[in-house]
Amino acid sequence: MRTSPALGRKLISVATVSAALLTAATASAAAAPEPAPRAAVPAAQTEAAPGTPADRLIVGYKSGAAEAKSDRAAAADAEAKGAGAEENLDFRRRLGTGAALVGLGEDLTRTDVADVVAEYRADPQVAYVVPDRLNTPQADPNDTDYAKQWDLFEATAGMNVPGAWPTSTGSGVTVAVIDTGYAAHSDLAANIVGGYDFIADTAVSVDGDGRDGNPADPGDWYNAGECGPGVPAGNSSWHGTHVAGTVAAVTGNNKGMAGVAHGAKVSPVRVLGKCGGYDSDIIDAITWASGGTVSGVPANAHVAKVINMSLGGDGACTSATQSAVDAAVNRGTTVVVAAGNDNDNVAGHSPGNCNNVISVAATNRSGAKASYSNYGSLVDIAAPGGQTGTGTANGIYSTLNSGTRTPSTESYAYYQGTSMAAPHIAGLAALMKSAEPALTPAQIESAIKTNARTLPGSCSGGCGAGLADAARTVQAVAGGTPTGPTFSSTSSVAVPDAGAAVESPITVSGRSGNAPAALQVQVDITHTYRGDLVVDLVAPDGSAYRLKSSSSSDSADDVRTTYSVNASAETADGTWKLRVQDVAAQDTGRINAWSLTF
Repeated sequence: MRTSPALGRKLISVATVSAALLTAATASAAAAPEPAPRAAVPAAQTEAAPGTPADRLIVGYKSGAAEAKSDRAAAADAEAKGAGAEENLDFRRRLGTGAALVGLGEDLTRTDVADVVAEYRADPQVAYVVPDRLNTPQADPNDTDYAKQWDLFEATAGMNVPGAWPTSTGSGVTVAVIDTGYAAHSDLAANIVGGYDFIADTAVSVDGDGRDGNPADPGDWYNAGECGPGVPAGNSSWHGTHVAGTVAAVTGNNKGMAGVAHGAKVSPVRVLGKCGGYDSDIIDAITWASGGTVSGVPANAHVAKVINMSLGGDGACTSATQSAVDAAVNRGTTVVVAAGNDNDNVAGHSPGNCNNVISVAATNRSGAKASYSNYGSLVDIAAPGGQTGTGTANGIYSTLNSGTRTPSTESYAYYQGTSMAAPHIAGLAALMKSAEPALTPAQIESAIKTNARTLPGSCSGGCGAGLADAARTVQAVAGGTPTGPTFSSTSSVAVPDAGAAVESPITVSGRSGNAPAALQVQVDITHTYRGDLVVDLVAPDGSAYRLKSSSSSDSADDVRTTYSVNASAETADGTWKLRVQDVAAQDTGRINAWSLTF
């Protein structure tokens, strides 16, 4: 089967400190023996922070600590903590809140900083340790045509992309655009790396040769009848260049447009030429782009953590294509595909109907399903794809070339299609992967769905979880504060002294998909010696997430705090429980209230 771009026409068819190092719960100095949870216990998170660069820490001490009042004591403690971690730390100054600002020195690796943080967290006199994050002015990009990109910022049907940029721009992530190749463009060139031409058939390749290391797009024009009886002549689409611009056009350069993940890199992988492209070439491209080995092709020096395939054909997802997708996902690469432009159920169109892909439907400027977009239960998410029939400016604006057949001068143009929707999601996946490198493809898909907003317009037949929301999704995976609904319990439950665990339930309903990667758990427990307490969040399926361990040195009263839990593997709807157990004698307490914020 040949596969074509899923465009409007139808042919054949953080930084050193913040991200990973400050996400675990603030720990006490020593833990007394305690009962094991009844299920696996993923680490909870209480001081999650977005992946923003920082080279200093803010250390809060408990009120009784000498370091909370004495600069000399805080300086001595910084020196001691540095010695413990074999680093040179220095006390900078006292903040208005009483916290200490501590410099981390120069050239610390992620591991070095983790050692420093561990030293502070092991100290029972330390209440918290967080990065001194660098904030920047929040302004629109200065790209001259940014105002044309309604798909990024408009309140009605935009994808809320600018709200994600303070946390992540996609830095460190490569997105493979498996498409028609790349026509040189100054608003994209700085973000282009590597690439390959996988078209083996010279009748399709147009460039006169087979596979080689040059992914340049020579044009995919065709004469009338060349692509099938009755198919009229068509000019070159420069489709891959348009898709690549949406993913990662250079931003803030006072030129042209802004890319969704403008800090990311794009690797152009050419598989589509005259009349489309063959499955066999696409399968090899998926394999190579994700770091697999293809006979006769050099190893990929720019392995992609995200693949975008704005292409499609009719029929079922073949075992051959599914095998390539599965292998790519197993290598840690998220595969994003266009659902197709047939106004039909995506179940009949590949690769939008494959398993383990994020299948993307297209919406118009009012937030309804675009008239051409495929739909159905296999669609995962919707994103702006535009609809130029209601006005050219209602399409998706991106980089292009002015040549009708062969490359000419660089240009920009409005296109429509699920081809235009998919790179919005590929760009979002790059933002997420940059903000939290440990995310798996399954977690990326789950978080995108969980944090989507209700489609502003209608979609007959199914458009997945809704309209993707970049800011909310990136904030969730980077440890930001969710803005979803809160479910609460105010039923008081006594916690017996040195007794069995007690539970307080909350029933969650009306939430589609899985819980977020930053589920907020607010806890209000009174207790006369909180070090005796073990606190778990129990998911509807019985999985337990440790919120607090017991500690013989934590003699303070009460537990009134908010924990952040990566619950993206759990179904949101169902009965969640707060489980509390007092594991030592002489003190009692009570669960007063608790809540979940999605």
